[in-house]
Amino acid sequence: MAIVINLDLMLARRKMTLSELAERVDISIVNLSVLKTGKARAVRFSTLDAICEALDCQPGDIIEHRKGISL
Repeated sequence: MAIVINLDLMLARRKMTLSELAERVDISIVNLSVLKTGKARAVRFSTLDAICEALDCQPGDIIEHRKGISL
């Protein structure tokens, strides 16, 4: 099982760039990129809240659990 990050999908749906999201959320592009590529080991609830606010979405739109996938 694995946790999959769908940040790139949400950015595309909102027609927003990673740079624009970083500016709105006040997080570095590098940190957002680590999250987007699924290499992050953790995410703070405050960060997730800010991302969801900026993208007008729910946490489940960004984070997904998939069975049968190993990292």
